[in-house]
Amino acid sequence: MGKKVVVGMSGGVDSSVAAYLLKKQGYEVIGVTMQVWQDDDYYQGMEGGCCSLSAVEDARAVAYHLDIPYYVMNFKDVFKSNVIDCFVNEYMKGRTPNPCVACNKYIKFEELLKRAMELGADYVATGHYATVEKINGRYVLVKSKDIRKDQTYALYNLTQFQLSHTLMPCGIYNKEEVRKIAKKIGLAVHNKRDSEEICFIPDNDHGSYIKRVMPSGVKEGNFVDKQGNILGKHRGIVYYTIGQRKGLGIAFGTPMYVIDINSVTNEVVLGKQEDIFKKNLTAGDLNFLPFEKLAKPMKVQAKIRYSAVPAEAVISMLDEKKVKVEFVEKQRAITKGQSVVFYNGNVLVGGGIIESVH
Repeated sequence: MGKKVVVGMSGGVDSSVAAYLLKKQGYEVIGVTMQVWQDDDYYQGMEGGCCSLSAVEDARAVAYHLDIPYYVMNFKDVFKSNVIDCFVNEYMKGRTPNPCVACNKYIKFEELLKRAMELGADYVATGHYATVEKINGRYVLVKSKDIRKDQTYALYNLTQFQLSHTLMPCGIYNKEEVRKIAKKIGLAVHNKRDSEEICFIPDNDHGSYIKRVMPSGVKEGNFVDKQGNILGKHRGIVYYTIGQRKGLGIAFGTPMYVIDINSVTNEVVLGKQEDIFKKNLTAGDLNFLPFEKLAKPMKVQAKIRYSAVPAEAVISMLDEKKVKVEFVEKQRAITKGQSVVFYNGNVLVGGGIIESVH
C-alpha cells in the first residue's frame, strides 16, 4: 500500500483533523491549499470561506503545527472554467446548479489528484464526511457516521479510479468528535465556524454576483401564471429558483411560488403551493458506483438536493444516457440543474443532474 497522501486543506477543522489522522496512521502527509480565488477586487478581504486568503494562513498554521510540508497550488483557471463559469451559465439557462458537485468532480478529485500523483503521492484526502469502501470488487461511498453532516450527496460523480486513490478519514467520526480531536491536539481551528455559503460568493447573493459578472445578460422580464397571463415584472431570472415564495418583490394577495423558469422567453412562472409538488423527473450526466450501468429498474432512496430527506423511488434507464426517477410520494420543488442522488441503505448508488420535471 502506498503511504504518501496529499490532503486538500481548506483551513477548516475537518481537513485539518484529516491530515492529523492520516499522519497518525503512518502516512507521509503533504498539505495543499487550492488557490481558486480570482484576481478581482471582489475577493479582496474575503474572510472565512475555503476560497479566502485567510484560509491559507489557517491551513499553513495547521501544517506547521502538525509538522508536515505545505503548499499553495494555483487552480484559478480550471476553477473558473469548470465551476464559476458553469455556475453562471446554468443560472442564465433558468437552472439552479450545485457548485460543490462540480468542484468535487473537476477540481478536488481530478485536478488535485493529478497534481498529487505528479508529487509521487498515492492518494488525495479530504475532510469530507463519508467513507470509501470496496464491495463486490467496486469502490463505493458509504454515508458518514454523522448523518447530519454526511456529504455523500456531493460526491456521487467520483470514478472508480478516483475512489481507489481517495481517503476520507473523518467519515467514521461525528462533528463533535472531530472538534474534540482538534482541541486535544492544540489546533486553533477547533472551534472555527463551518462555511455554509457558496465559497466564491461570500455574501451568498448569487443573483447580484451574476449581475456583476454578466451585466448585459441579466434582464428584467415578466412574472406570468400557468396560462401565460402577465402578473408583474421580475428583476432577472437569475434571482429566482423553483419553490421560492419570498423575495419576489411583488404582492399578490395570496401566496405565490416560482413553479418554472423559462430562459427562452425570460419569464418566471408563478403558481400555487400544490404546483411545486411533483413525482417524476429525468436526469442525465449519470454516474453509478456499485455497478457500471443500471441494468434494470431499482428501488432506491433518492435525494433531490443536499438538505432533502431521502425518499422512496424507483429508477430506470430511459436510454443509455438518461434515467427516469419515479417517487412514491410527491417531492417539493424538484429543480432543474440540481443533482438527484440515489442510495441503497447507507451505500451511495449514484446520481445525475436533473434535466426535466413532470
